[in-house]
Amino acid sequence: MARDVSDSTPIGSKDELTSWIAAGEKPASAFRMGTEHEKFPFYAHDLSPVPYEGRDGRGGIRHLLEGMQERLGWEPIVDDGNIIGLAGPEGGGAISLEPGGQFELSGAPVETLHDTADELANHLADVKAVAAPHGIGFVALGHSPLWTRAQTPVMPKGRYKIMANYMPKVGTRGLDMMFRTCTVQVNLDFATEADMVRKLRVSLALQPLATALFAASPFTEGKLNGLQSVRSEVWLDTDKARSGMLAFAFDEGMSYEGYVDWALDVPMYFVKRGAVYHDVAGASFRDLLAGKLAQLPGERATISDWANHLSTLFPEVRLKRFLEMRGADAGPPEMLNALPAFWVGLLYDQVALDAAWDLVKGWSADERQALRDAVPKAGLEARIGGRSLRDLAREVLALARGGLARRARLDGAGRDETGFLAPLDAIVAQDRTLAQSLALRFQREWAGEISPLFTELKL
Repeated sequence: MARDVSDSTPIGSKDELTSWIAAGEKPASAFRMGTEHEKFPFYAHDLSPVPYEGRDGRGGIRHLLEGMQERLGWEPIVDDGNIIGLAGPEGGGAISLEPGGQFELSGAPVETLHDTADELANHLADVKAVAAPHGIGFVALGHSPLWTRAQTPVMPKGRYKIMANYMPKVGTRGLDMMFRTCTVQVNLDFATEADMVRKLRVSLALQPLATALFAASPFTEGKLNGLQSVRSEVWLDTDKARSGMLAFAFDEGMSYEGYVDWALDVPMYFVKRGAVYHDVAGASFRDLLAGKLAQLPGERATISDWANHLSTLFPEVRLKRFLEMRGADAGPPEMLNALPAFWVGLLYDQVALDAAWDLVKGWSADERQALRDAVPKAGLEARIGGRSLRDLAREVLALARGGLARRARLDGAGRDETGFLAPLDAIVAQDRTLAQSLALRFQREWAGEISPLFTELKL
C-alpha cells in the first residue's frame, strides 16, 4: 500500500463502516482490475540486498524512488522526511516499499489484461533503466532466496516499525512475512452484496489452487527448504487473528456486515493523526469508534482510520471497496500477468463464476482449511473432495479460459485475453510448478549454488 488514506470525516456507527465498503459497488460495465506485484532488489556484483541509503558508494532504495520520480513525474510520498513511495496521476498507479525493501507496483485500475501487461512492461523498463546505473537488479519470487532476516534491510516507514514490534507477540513468522516475502495479487470489483459474497466464497475456496499454481519459493537462505511456497507456509503462523480462510464467509446470511464484524474484532496496529503514527497495537477498533481508546483519550474514528485498519487485515482474500486475491507467490513477468488472467476469467464472467461455485460449494470449512494447510508443501498434489489440485486445475483453467473468451477483449492484433493463461496451462501439462522446476535446476544444473537464479530470473 503506497499511501495511507487521508479522510478525517468522523464515523460513529457500524452502519457507516458497512456503507463505506458497499460504496465500492459498480455495474459490470465499470469493472476494472488492478494488479500489484513486489520484487526483491539486489546488487548484481555480490547478490546482496539493497539498503535504503545504499552501500559502498552504490545507490539504494531512496535513489531508486528519486530516479523513478524524475523519470515519471509522479508525486513523492514522504514519511518523516524520507521518500517511501510515489503516487501516479489521479486514478493511476503507485510505487511503494514493503518492510525489507521489496519494490512494489500498485497498478492502476485498467479495463483489460492487455492493459495490465503493457503497464507491467512499461514499469519494468522504467525501473531497470533507473536501477542500472546503481548496479541493481530485481528478482521476483515468493520468498527471499538467499538473505537471512538479519541481512535484510529495514525501510524507514512508520507503520512498519509498529508492525515489527507487534508481530512476535502473535506468531513466529510475522517478521519473515514482512521482510522476506513477495506476492502478486489482483484487485477486482463487485456489483452488489450478493455478487461480492459469491466472488468472496469462490475465491477463498480456490485460493489454495492459486497458491499451488503460482508456487515459487522453494529456497531459504540459499538452500532448498522442502516446500513449494514457503511464503504461504509463513502465513500459517503470522497472526491468526487477521489472516486465514475466513470460514464465516460461507455462513448463511454472509454480508458486508459479516465482514465488518470480523474486522472490528481484529486488533489494531496504529492510529494516524497528521504525519504521526500512534502505536495502539492490540487495541480494539470498537473502542476507537466509541471514543474510548485508552491510548488516545477522546479521539473518535474517522474514515481514514477505517480504511487504514482494513489495509492491515491479511486474509487469503481481503475485502475493502474491492476484493483482493492474496494467495500467490510473485514470479517472472509471464506469471505476474497470469495471476489477473486466472481470476478475471473466473470472477468477471457469470457462467464461469457459477460453474466455479458448483465445483466448491460442497466443500466443508475443515476440508478447505486442510487444503490450505497442505498446499505449501504438496502443491498440486494436495487433495480435496477425492481429487488432486492438478485434476481440479485443468477444470478450473478451462472455466477461466471460457470466461476470458466470452469477455472478448481484443488487443491491436485481434488476440483475446486467453493467451495470458498459457504459463498455467504449461505447469499443469508438465506436471511441475515453477518451484519444482527451480528445485530441480538447483540440484542438477546449478550444483547446489543459488547464484545462477539471480541471473536467470532477473527481471
